[in-house]
Amino acid sequence: MKTATPHQTGRGFTLVELLVVIAIIGALVGLLLPAVQRARESARRMECQNHLKQIGLALHNYHDIHRRLPPGYLSQVDSGGNDLGPGWGWGSLILPQLEQSALSHRINYSRGIQKSANVSVRIQSVSSFLCPSDTAPPQWMAVSRDLATGTILGNICETASANYVGVFGTFEPGVGGDGIFFRSSAIGLRDVVDGTSSTLMVGERGSRLGQATWTGAVTGASILADGSDGVGTGPPESAASLILGHTGDGYGPGDRHSHVNQFYSEHASGVNFLFADAHVEFLSSTIDYATYQALTTRAGGETVSESP
Repeated sequence: MKTATPHQTGRGFTLVELLVVIAIIGALVGLLLPAVQRARESARRMECQNHLKQIGLALHNYHDIHRRLPPGYLSQVDSGGNDLGPGWGWGSLILPQLEQSALSHRINYSRGIQKSANVSVRIQSVSSFLCPSDTAPPQWMAVSRDLATGTILGNICETASANYVGVFGTFEPGVGGDGIFFRSSAIGLRDVVDGTSSTLMVGERGSRLGQATWTGAVTGASILADGSDGVGTGPPESAASLILGHTGDGYGPGDRHSHVNQFYSEHASGVNFLFADAHVEFLSSTIDYATYQALTTRAGGETVSESP
C-alpha cells in the first residue's frame, strides 16, 4: 500500500535577501550609467565630427567647381556700409554638395532670407548642420535689437537652427575678416598661405551660447546671449554673427563666458572644428590662446607653437 508524501515547496527569498539584491543592482546601475552616458556622448561627438567632415567635403567640392570657397554671406550695402541683404550664407550655398539640391532649388537667392518668397525654405532643418549633442529647437525667431541696450525692437522671421558657423577671424564678424569667411568673401585655398592643415574653417556654436542658422545673415537681425544658465556674455551682435564666429576677446573654445558670436559646444571641455584641408579636430578649452588665434587666420604668418 502506497503512502502519500507531503507536498514539498521551494524556499523563497526573505525580505532581507531581496533588499540586498536590489541594493546590489542599484549599485551596479550607478556604476554603469556614467559609463553608458560617456559612451553615448562619445558616439554623439563622433557623429558631430562626421557632420563637419561632410561639410568640409562639400566646401571642397564647391571650391573645385567655382575655384573659390563660398562667401561668408552675400549682401549689398548702403552708403554707410550697412547690410541690405539678401544675406544668404555659405551654408545655403553648399546645399547641392550636401545632397540637398531640391532644397537649394527652392531658394530664391535674389530675395532676402526674411522675404515671403523664402518662407518655407528658411525654416527647413538640415541634419548636416546640427550637432546631435545639442538641444537647439528646429527653428527660432530672428529679431532686431537695439545694439546699445539689447532691447528687442521687433520680430523679423523664423529661421532654421544650425550648430556650425564659419570662421571669420580674430575680430567681430562682418566685412574684411582675417579668416576664411566674411561678407561677400571670395577666398580660394591658394589664399590660405598659413597652410590649410593649420587654419580653421568652420566651428561649433552651441545653442546655449547663441543662435545660428545655415541660411545666413538675416538682414537687420542681431543676437544676444541669454546667460540665464551661466553660458554666454557680452553685448548684442549683428546679423553676420548668425553664420560666422570669431576668436577674439580672450576666450578659448568652449569657454562658458564666450561672447554670443564665438565658439561653444555641448561636448565637455572643448569644441569640434573643421580645418581648411577638410580634417576635423577637437580643440580643448585649455589650448594656448595665442595658438588658438593663430589657427584662425588664413595669412597671419604666425608660428603655431604647439599642436592643437
